[in-house]
Amino acid sequence: MHDTPPPTEPGQPEPLAHGLKQRHLTMLGLGGVIGAGLFVGSGAGIAVAGPAIVVSYLIAGTLAMLVMRMLGEMSAAIPASGSFSVHAERALGRWAGFSVGWLYWFLLVVVLAVEATAAATIAHGWVPAVDQWAWVLVFMVVFTVANLTAVKNFGEFEFWFAALKVAAIVVFLVLGLLAIFGLLPDTEPVGLTNLTGQGGFLPNGWAGVVSGVLTVVFAFGGLEVVTIAAAETDNPARAVGRAVRSAVVRILFFYVGSMLVIVTVLPWTAQQAGLSPYVKVLDAIGVPSAGQIMNIVVFVALLSALNANLYGSSRMIFSLAERGEAPRGLLKVSGGGEGGVPRRAVLASVAFGFVSVLLNLKWPDSVFLYLLNSVGAVLLFVWGLIAASQLRLRRRIEREAPEALNLRMWFFPWLTWLTLFALGAVLVLMLTDDVARPQVLWSTGATGLVLLVALAREARERRRG
Repeated sequence: MHDTPPPTEPGQPEPLAHGLKQRHLTMLGLGGVIGAGLFVGSGAGIAVAGPAIVVSYLIAGTLAMLVMRMLGEMSAAIPASGSFSVHAERALGRWAGFSVGWLYWFLLVVVLAVEATAAATIAHGWVPAVDQWAWVLVFMVVFTVANLTAVKNFGEFEFWFAALKVAAIVVFLVLGLLAIFGLLPDTEPVGLTNLTGQGGFLPNGWAGVVSGVLTVVFAFGGLEVVTIAAAETDNPARAVGRAVRSAVVRILFFYVGSMLVIVTVLPWTAQQAGLSPYVKVLDAIGVPSAGQIMNIVVFVALLSALNANLYGSSRMIFSLAERGEAPRGLLKVSGGGEGGVPRRAVLASVAFGFVSVLLNLKWPDSVFLYLLNSVGAVLLFVWGLIAASQLRLRRRIEREAPEALNLRMWFFPWLTWLTLFALGAVLVLMLTDDVARPQVLWSTGATGLVLLVALAREARERRRG
């Protein structure tokens, strides 16, 4: 059925270069999900959950951590540039690998437009003489060039981007704790007043916590790129295991810790959707030019996400081409000293990214909005297929190559089943939410369309065979 069979045995080599190092992968894991969703989007979560947004982030982060543990287990045993697409194909069948691979590629190239446009908006504010579209062009060209050259260039970009984001959060946490205990100049200890006042810790009840989960869960998307990148390290199995182990706990610490500082320093009623709660806190404790500082951090976060999404999408479509699920012409890999880069796959991804950006600039409230809604819940479908794949693949690896299980899912299979149930519950809750419902419906339609194509291809090949 395949022109090029998928990697099915642990340790089978990938044709891509091994230019990424452990430090690249570790920082990609740490910085991959620290983006505008945290620095700006968290304000919307606080507005609906109050101080209990801490619980919302804990629930959403735990769910992401469980998915990453499952993905880490499979990726350490069977490293592949297609990551969960390869795992899904091996565990559930060709239809699953095709569907999850194309859906994830589509998700990345659409979200890429949001990031490029948002970064251009910030840059245009700094340099009004340069039009927004020109900034978009600059960003797309720079990161396209970076991804067309050796993979180590992508790794270096992400290493320093992630380092800046992690440093920003660490400084924020330190300043926040000093403010809470009254250790900053001209400050008094805050205490726990803001956690218990203005309606208490649960001002909107548990319904507010649930709404908070629906608001923040998608901020954890992006960790999956770590397992895609692992295939381009010298020791993929060891590298992905280390990256996953270090990333998930620290991500929870950064997210939950940040929220705890924010709702302790200031009343939750002081926050507004669309405005960065980090800026509010820094302003309150007297940090000069707090808004401009956070603008720089958000700008870097957006460029980092743009770079990572372009990388992840190119490797995913390359993996699909390897398995005969995308045009064979995308398989060409660069040679020479900068070898091992799937340049045609990069160009194919950035081409669709450019189309998405143009749609976003031209029709942000119509055509692009429908496009964005069509990928709104795709991350949950991807996570669901990761969990379903791990259920099947774990037993198979235990039989065929138990020594490859260097990283194991906790309390298998019970936590895997619990994760699947939780993902289903989130989708059901989104259907009951007026804001989230269109995303679920459009994403379900897009997923159904891809599944129909996958099943039609399989039916056609069965008739041929």
